Amino acid sequence: MEIQSVGEAFIRPGQVLTDRTALAAASRWTQAVSEADGVCVVHLAPGVDPCEITAELRERGLRASPNHLLRGQPLFFGGPASRPFPTPPIPHKAGRARSGVVVGLLDTGIAKHPWWSGSDWYASLGPDEADAAEGSQAGHGTFIAGLLTRRAPGVRLRVQRVLDGDGIADEASVVRALHRLRDRPPQVLNLSFGCHTFDDRPPPLLSDAIGTLSETVTVACAGNTGSDRPFWPAALPGVVGVAAVDSTQQRRAPYSGYGTWVDACAKGDWLTSSYLDAGEYGGYAAWSGTSFATALVAGAIADAARHEPAKEWIRTLLDSEETPQIPDLGVLFPASL
Repeated sequence: MEIQSVGEAFIRPGQVLTDRTALAAASRWTQAVSEADGVCVVHLAPGVDPCEITAELRERGLRASPNHLLRGQPLFFGGPASRPFPTPPIPHKAGRARSGVVVGLLDTGIAKHPWWSGSDWYASLGPDEADAAEGSQAGHGTFIAGLLTRRAPGVRLRVQRVLDGDGIADEASVVRALHRLRDRPPQVLNLSFGCHTFDDRPPPLLSDAIGTLSETVTVACAGNTGSDRPFWPAALPGVVGVAAVDSTQQRRAPYSGYGTWVDACAKGDWLTSSYLDAGEYGGYAAWSGTSFATALVAGAIADAARHEPAKEWIRTLLDSEETPQIPDLGVLFPASL
């Protein structure tokens, strides 16, 4: 996979993401166009800078973005939250009761595991939703699925694999996956990945795609950047951006993103959950990162949605002056696992 770095943002070189309204304006720089699920990827002629073309199209009032790369969070290259560690089996038996709440999970997919063996939602998954078998973040989706199903018993997961085994997806693939959710939108959507953008502005097509899911609470990680630089989609208005606190649940985990754009936080250090049954792992692991703090918050919202609409519940919680806040980290969701 070709990757270009632009100011600590990563993009696919020679590609611009647009909708159909921008195709005519971009035609003089265009070599080819690929379109699927309402998203157009303009493949630029050699030597054309996608960031410059994006800026010019936006000046004309058109929707455009370089095709950014989004990465799962734990860190892709080393660091305190970079890899899982094997743990003994974790006692957990899924209850028979169903909550009726659906959580969308866009990630690396989900592997077979005793915690959801026999569940109707897992039985409906096809081979395209299986977790990646290899890569630095293989098992990422399976780990998150365990956190969600334990935090929100009886929840039904709707899974789409968008990240590869190294936890990478491009913006076009994510936007297309979001568009596929529009016919049957979930009550809660977990996005444990993200990116910086080349200009620190919100990516418009990603923002539009999330915005169309108007009745869904989208929860996204603040990133393992250790900075207050906006991380997308967590920093989008209307998205619940989640930071990680350390094991004391009082301080920011050193790796976690933070800032006024963060809405909530939860424990991100040394969480245990389901994992791949391979090598030294017997289906269970401990892992750290804002990815997993996000799953705890998404699970809490899904659990509350059994009793009242998810949008109303989270809006009341975040807007209440009585809700305890941690500066630059938002509302603390206490860990219950």
